[in-house]
Amino acid sequence: MHPDIAIIFNAPLPSRYTACNEDAAVSGVMEAVNAVEQALIDLDCRPFPVPLVPPIEEALSTLGKIDASAIFNLFEGFAGSPETEVDIACGALSLNIPVTGNPPEALMLGLDKVASKKTFLSKGIPTPGFQVFDSPSAEELTLRFPVIAKPSRDDASHGIYAENVLHSRLLLERVLAKLLESSGAPVLVEEFIDGREFNATVIGGEVLPVSEISYSLPEGMPRVLTFESKWNPESLYYQQTKVICPAQVSFKQEAEIKELASRAYKACGCHGYARVDIRQDECGNLYVLEVNPNPDISPGAGCARQAAAAGLTYTELIKKILEIALERS
Repeated sequence: MHPDIAIIFNAPLPSRYTACNEDAAVSGVMEAVNAVEQALIDLDCRPFPVPLVPPIEEALSTLGKIDASAIFNLFEGFAGSPETEVDIACGALSLNIPVTGNPPEALMLGLDKVASKKTFLSKGIPTPGFQVFDSPSAEELTLRFPVIAKPSRDDASHGIYAENVLHSRLLLERVLAKLLESSGAPVLVEEFIDGREFNATVIGGEVLPVSEISYSLPEGMPRVLTFESKWNPESLYYQQTKVICPAQVSFKQEAEIKELASRAYKACGCHGYARVDIRQDECGNLYVLEVNPNPDISPGAGCARQAAAAGLTYTELIKKILEIALERS
């Protein structure tokens, strides 16, 4: 094990998410930083946090001064500039020391939901039908209702609310206008698969036990993992959305989910750790929604939960992530 480990991350700062009351996801990064630091200490390493602040030029300058045996990359991009996640990964790799996580190409693909879905289709991986809109007009819509509208270049469920699940063009146009204004990027609209929802973490090609997102919401509330489901304990979505891990599925179903998660992981060029989100329709067909090549690895998040189901302690999970980076270098 390499003793000197730099932990890089984006320092929590006020951002465009403040106006949307979505700061919880931004500040949540410190939970992962503190947990990873303690795990590395438990592994007899000497970790030291390196917070990065904008502008990107300053962040890259700070990065270039790091003197360490390896870098544990928890950087998620500066708010409003998601491409900086890729810039920092490139800068870290240029130092010629081991870096955890996925390569810049996979991170870039993960930031672009539209490009990801096109990649799935090119590899024969099923994904819900979709269209992209850069204006509030929905005249060109050819998808079947219901549909769900999402920012095409955001993560942590930013911009995802119950009202994003829509049954008419008029309502869709209202949501398109709102999302275009708040995100500043084209909006992804896809057919809403109203069935069971699963996700699986893949680490170095190994698929961990599958989780199911279980909804016990009142009738009429769309079963969707909203921003509130993740970050607002006072909301009904947070209170009535639970995670079951391992998922209660048959051996055959589990194998199918894991096989699809593995295919999506490889299609996106991942070789670190990633989370794959999957939905199942009423006929049992599985669809990949997206691949997150830089998921939350704090102790309370899905990755750690699935690792625990596989028999790994949190410290063992962090060790595994670091070992993959060391072996790759």
